[in-house]
Amino acid sequence: MNTQTITQKQTSTPTRYGKVLLIDDNSMDNYINKKILETGHFASCVISYQGAPEALAYLKKENTEDLPEIIFLDINMPIMDGFQFLDAFAELPAAIHQKCKIIMLSTSESFKDLNRANKNPFVKKFLNKPLSSPVISAIKI
Repeated sequence: MNTQTITQKQTSTPTRYGKVLLIDDNSMDNYINKKILETGHFASCVISYQGAPEALAYLKKENTEDLPEIIFLDINMPIMDGFQFLDAFAELPAAIHQKCKIIMLSTSESFKDLNRANKNPFVKKFLNKPLSSPVISAIKI
């Protein structure tokens, strides 16, 4: 089931980033990560998709100024995994590449996945999931 969730956080506390996109087929991981991003004042708007193809469609139709600043991308997903998403992302316009910074998320401890992610020019970080408050506090991209 591929769904989209958008949460706009209304708070007087400033956030570090405006819009963040979560791409993970696991709805519970999306929920946990969304809550951590919101409570940690990381983003004012969190959008989540449970499928990479739907997330790509969203990126293609969105105005450049409305694109997410950070994309948290799971590696292991059905239909289109994180690396296949990166291949498709490479075909998108340069304006999207400049605006969206990608952080890959995984429960895998595979050095093969880590090395592959680190070699991709669009991947800025590789983190284990779920996210945590100390981890998001340390993100600087």
